[in-house]
Amino acid sequence: MRLTRTAAGPGGTAVHVQGRDFPTNRGGLCRKGWTAAEVLTVGDRLTRPLVRDDRGDLVPTTWGQALDVVASRLEGLQAEHGPEAIGVFGGGGLTNEKAYQLGKFARIALRTSRIDYNGRFCMSSAAAAGNRAFGVDRGLPFPVTDLDDASTVLLLGSNPAATMPPLLSHLQGVRERGGLIVVDPRRSQTAHLTEQGAGIHVAPTPGTDLPLLLGLTHLVLAQGWADTAYLEQRTDPGGLESLRRSVSAWWPQRVQQVTGVPVATLTQVAGRLAGGDGVYVITGRGVEQHVDGTDTVTAAINLALVLGLVGRAGSGYGTLTGQGNGQGGREHGQKADQLPGYRSISDPAAREHVAAVWGVEAADLPGPGLPAVELLSSIGRPAGVRGLLVHGSNVVVSAPDAGAVRAALATLELLVVSDVVLSETAALADVVLPVTQWAEEEGTMTSIEGRVLRRRAVVPPVGEARSDLDVIAELAHRLGAPGRWSTDPATVFDELARASAGGIADYSGLTHALLDSGVAAYWPCPAEAATDELVGVPRGGDVVIGTPRLFGESFPRPGGRARIVPVTARLREPLGQRDGELTLVTGRLLEHYQSGAQTRRVPELLAAQPRLVAELHPATASRLGLGEGDGVIISNARGTVRAHLALAPGMRLDTVFLPFHFGGEECANLLTEAVADPISGMPEFKRTLVTVGAADDAADDPRRTHDDSSAPVRQEILR
Repeated sequence: MRLTRTAAGPGGTAVHVQGRDFPTNRGGLCRKGWTAAEVLTVGDRLTRPLVRDDRGDLVPTTWGQALDVVASRLEGLQAEHGPEAIGVFGGGGLTNEKAYQLGKFARIALRTSRIDYNGRFCMSSAAAAGNRAFGVDRGLPFPVTDLDDASTVLLLGSNPAATMPPLLSHLQGVRERGGLIVVDPRRSQTAHLTEQGAGIHVAPTPGTDLPLLLGLTHLVLAQGWADTAYLEQRTDPGGLESLRRSVSAWWPQRVQQVTGVPVATLTQVAGRLAGGDGVYVITGRGVEQHVDGTDTVTAAINLALVLGLVGRAGSGYGTLTGQGNGQGGREHGQKADQLPGYRSISDPAAREHVAAVWGVEAADLPGPGLPAVELLSSIGRPAGVRGLLVHGSNVVVSAPDAGAVRAALATLELLVVSDVVLSETAALADVVLPVTQWAEEEGTMTSIEGRVLRRRAVVPPVGEARSDLDVIAELAHRLGAPGRWSTDPATVFDELARASAGGIADYSGLTHALLDSGVAAYWPCPAEAATDELVGVPRGGDVVIGTPRLFGESFPRPGGRARIVPVTARLREPLGQRDGELTLVTGRLLEHYQSGAQTRRVPELLAAQPRLVAELHPATASRLGLGEGDGVIISNARGTVRAHLALAPGMRLDTVFLPFHFGGEECANLLTEAVADPISGMPEFKRTLVTVGAADDAADDPRRTHDDSSAPVRQEILR
């Protein structure tokens, strides 16, 4: 029997969410999926454009007036301060078509390089590491069903039991074989799956994942477990010897001293990884969201290469993405340094190709822009951003040092937010534009496996909501932008396919019609991979086109070989319990998603997790004079967060955990620092020094769930 959820859509239309028998989820959905229909009709859904009036209030207006205001003020700011005075901030939940059109709009309508997106906070370290090692960035370079037959899975810094529960069905086999190895300083829901002989939980000191991986590689090499034939045939010459030198200082006893992981556990893990076929190394945000995130992922890749896993049938390396279109959203031009097809914006040939598709001169395209943290930090500075367009992101909650971000947004001369609800960021805007969401729009998404999937509209847009494609096209016309600006997703996808042709993420063999026929399409899928005959394949057919498995024969690098990149661990001072301070680790909950702007509006999800809860080990709480359910304040020089306490024996004694889904005084990112990996631009979300103490008066009561900025806006404004 399949479970079904129902929500009343506009005009009484019923929307049903039902699990589909699909290879990745096998008919299962998480709680967020089952309740997704309720977001379509939440009471404070944005239904009309809003403009801030002279009194500072957001008041309803017409689309024409709202877009005229935006276009006029964009032109004025650029006339006075130049094109780079305008920034664009996108989102990993946008469809491929919208992400593509947004990147195009920034480069040829606004003529600005200042564009990036919230995926910079999610996948950027894994992307940078994959690109320099393999020449390509795809979350899983193999179908997720390959994990079904795994004998060993090393899962680094990921908690899919809470973040993507349907994935667990693919880990059941490896648990039965005793081969699930979870690396996480916290005994997460996924770490609990290693109990009773199902695997190993490795709990390093926060921020020491890189030394841990260097130590595992040292053990593999020292024990003679490296696949030397694979390394000779499939990696660049000299890489192995350079790697051997770089890990020589990380003998097991030293790794234990730095990470806290016992030598016996290190040896057990290394032996299991070297034990045969069916071995996978998978990374997640926990090891990536650090200032050395790119090097940490690179170390994981090096370990996988030394073991001969990458591109070998039944084994491999991959990374788990976190957003709805986290893979596709970064392939077609939202990133500061990329053009469609995952091309570098600094590559002359790539610029020529894309400019020809857009009908402009390559010389007119701007160069690389600023990654997200730098883009937001530039607000208010000389030659910095003075106007910002935000599509599908809630930076006031999701960005590091969120208090500084909020203060910076208040200094903007123009803030325009396109969203489905009045998020904390939208509440600060000068203009708020109501846009469509998943069941109201056509388009495509790209899965973690590189599979391109169709999104189909099932209900009309609520109220006056319009697609981001409409918003972009209307503004492009008002600004006199060159090129074509279609609002039809299929037409935009066809242009995207042409722009991506020959790139790393080549979609040129795909169309909406082909995807509607039921083929399983994986990029790269060049034009020669698809034929007109495939359009007639019935839905549910077994036809696969494109490249479901990368690296089987070669890597898309010079010589077709992977590159081993030796990395060095910078020993940072342990944060520990010095002077009563703890290490803050942030993460996700089963019930909420990203900044919580949508899930906190679903009654069932909010009832399950209504407010911020801090997790502490009982011994740590006792030392601080705290008990279960107490109101607490977590603070550092950047801000103060209010929560209530849950005792969690699975926590390290030196660590406190906070989910990052809440706004106002419950926003975990008020505490995190706006420092970033120098290669990827990834912020340091997983290693922040804080103090924890009792909330000693009513003002500190954590049961005050949100401040006014996250409260539902008055209905009369929106209707």
